Amino acid sequence: MDSPVVLGIESSCDETGAGLVRRGRLLGHAVASSMDEHARYGGVVPEIAARAHVHAIRPVIQRALEEAGLRMADIGAVAVSTGPGLSGALQVGLAGAKGLAYALDVPLFGVHHLAGHVAADTLAHGPLPNPCMVLIVSGGHTSLLLVRDLARDPITHLGDTLDDAAGECFDKVARAFGLPYPGGPAIDRAARLGDPRAVPFPRPLPSSYDFSFSGLKTAAARWAEGHAGRALPVADGAASLQEAVADVLTSKAVAACVEHDVDTLVVVGGVAANSRVRSLAEARCRTAGITLRMPPLGLCTDNGAMIAAVGDLLIRAGTKPAPLDLSIDPSAPLEYAALHPVATAPAGAA
Repeated sequence: MDSPVVLGIESSCDETGAGLVRRGRLLGHAVASSMDEHARYGGVVPEIAARAHVHAIRPVIQRALEEAGLRMADIGAVAVSTGPGLSGALQVGLAGAKGLAYALDVPLFGVHHLAGHVAADTLAHGPLPNPCMVLIVSGGHTSLLLVRDLARDPITHLGDTLDDAAGECFDKVARAFGLPYPGGPAIDRAARLGDPRAVPFPRPLPSSYDFSFSGLKTAAARWAEGHAGRALPVADGAASLQEAVADVLTSKAVAACVEHDVDTLVVVGGVAANSRVRSLAEARCRTAGITLRMPPLGLCTDNGAMIAAVGDLLIRAGTKPAPLDLSIDPSAPLEYAALHPVATAPAGAA
C-alpha cells in the first residue's frame, strides 16, 4: 500500500485529539481538553469525558485538517485509539473513526494508546532505533519496555506499574498538599521554589524494574498530615516528591539500558513533560553515554498525532486493516502496536 495521509483519533481519557501524518511527517493536529470540567472533582469523571468527546470530535478533526491545509477527501486511512482507556470515551472516538472510514472508503486501524505515546517521538526525531529502551510515564501507566520494530515486533515488558502510576501519585499527593488538579503540573510549579532534599521520601522497589508509587503517595500524605495545625511547606514537599519520582524513573531506565546493552532511551507520556524527569534523565544518560530522546512537550500528553503516527507505521509495514466491527478494549495489555479486538456476538445470536 502507498503511504496515504493518515488521520489519527484519540479519545481515551479527557483529551480529544486529531492528527494527520504521512510517511512519518506530522502535517497538522489539534487537541481539545475537558480538563477544566473535571477539576472540581479532583479527577476525570468518565461520563463528563465521554460527553465532551461527542461535542469536540468534529471540530477537532476540522481544525487538524485546516492546519494541514487538507480536505476530508485527502484522508487515505483512519487510525483510532481502541484501548486502554475509559470505555465511554473510547467508544466515541471509535464511532467517529468507523463513520469516517466507511464514508471515505478507506482502511481503518485500531491502535494501542500506549504504542501511540512511543510513536509520538518519531514525529520529532525520526524512526526509532532497533532496539531501543522506552520509558512510558503517564497518568495511569508506568512501563519500561524493550522495543524493536514497533509496527511488526512484539513489545517486551521489563517492568510495569504494580499499583499507582507516577501520574496518579502526583495527582493524589497534590490534593493532599492543597494543590489544584491536574497534580503533575501543579507539583512541578510548586517544586521550583522548594528543596528536593528537604523530605527523605522513599524510593520504591530499588532492585526491580517494576514500579510502585502507592507507598510514596502514602508517605507524602502522612507527611502532610503531620503538619496539621502548622503551615505546610508545600514547595519543599513538592520538590522532594518530584525528586523521588524522577530518581526512581530515571535510575531504573538507565540501568535497564546498561543491562540490555541498549544505547538509546526514549521517555514518553504525560509525565515526560515534568521538568525534573527531563533534566535528571538528560544528566544520567549523558553520564552513561546513552542517547536520550523525548518528544516536545506538546506531544507528551494525549493527542491524535501519536495515533496517526502508529497508523502510518502500520501501513508502511503492510499491516492488515481492522474490520469495521472493531471494538474497544479498555484494559488492553500492550503487546503489539496494532490493537484489533473484534466485537463478539451475544450468545445465541445468529
